[in-house]
Amino acid sequence: MSKKRIAILGVKYFPSRGGVSRVVEDTIIQLKDQFDFTIYCYTHEDAQENIPGVEVVQFPEPPMGALGVFYFYLKCTLHMLKRGDFDLVHVHKTDAAFFLPMLTKKFTVIATSHEAPYKRDKWSKLGKAYFRMMERMFIRSKALITSISSPLSAYYLETYGREVKYIPNGVDITLQADEFAAEQRLHKHGVEGPYVFFAARRIMATKGPQHMLKALKKLNYQGTVVIAGDTTQLPAFTKQCEELAQGLNVKFIGYVDNKELLMGLVKKADYFFFPSETEGMSIMLLEVGCMGTPIVASDIPENTAVFDPAELLYFRNKDVDDLAEKFEWAMNHPEEMIQKAEKAQARVFHEYNREAVAQHYANLYIETAGGVVMA
Repeated sequence: MSKKRIAILGVKYFPSRGGVSRVVEDTIIQLKDQFDFTIYCYTHEDAQENIPGVEVVQFPEPPMGALGVFYFYLKCTLHMLKRGDFDLVHVHKTDAAFFLPMLTKKFTVIATSHEAPYKRDKWSKLGKAYFRMMERMFIRSKALITSISSPLSAYYLETYGREVKYIPNGVDITLQADEFAAEQRLHKHGVEGPYVFFAARRIMATKGPQHMLKALKKLNYQGTVVIAGDTTQLPAFTKQCEELAQGLNVKFIGYVDNKELLMGLVKKADYFFFPSETEGMSIMLLEVGCMGTPIVASDIPENTAVFDPAELLYFRNKDVDDLAEKFEWAMNHPEEMIQKAEKAQARVFHEYNREAVAQHYANLYIETAGGVVMA
């Protein structure tokens, strides 16, 4: 028996640092016995042994920011064209779409959009223009294209007239929460007792922590607020959040890269705030749902497409007054919030578990490149 060979482009970090790389990693874990995977990534001492049986092609991480990422994708593409012997190439993220015309000349290609990155505030005007151009190249490519977001697929159809297959993200429903490590991290930052929690990989305006802080100040909230995330990438916005935190009991605990530790922090929290202004389909939101922690979230389409109002508490996006009103309701109705959280957890287990999602990709791979075949 021989298996079809699939290359993965668009994931820089292996082992995962969250986000897209976590989605890809979880999918590979589920499908590595059915397909032979080769992943292109930045050099890491643990990459080769991260998932046994997965081939790894590594290049040093360039020190040039966004330009360095482009250079990395270029090196990966040239390596594939020159040395790659693949039945299919799966390109993740539209920022790699520039290389789709080259790849589709030699390989069968699937390309997956995970969000519209030009909506993020961390990018310059030039960067946002580049991402818009990449979106058009993604749509016009000869690749079979998919999206992890139902609203994003609908946007592509309405804007460009091209159908984009929707395949949702999935999470590991057996994920363990390390509550002991969470207690240690909290103790280190002076957190004792109940708290509400906000977490993101990067602290940025489109993640909405400023809306949460303003709402809590409006309520004169006396409880502890824990914020996890990298505060170094956008120092001006970090300073703004620190100023908004004055008068509140807010603890900034930095970026949490250990998944079990992060889930321990989530599970121990009374409430999780998810005030994002824009998303693709958030893995964080799904993982919090998996932990059974009550969620207060913005009503952006990317969130309402994932969970119903019966499963979490929505507030109007960017509306501080409405967020304050909804969180006050949550504090006054803890039993109802727990019931919502239980329903959200059940939905994740049934609909968004990584085994079910991986099967969608397996079916797509079989349709386009074939699955296990006789030698």
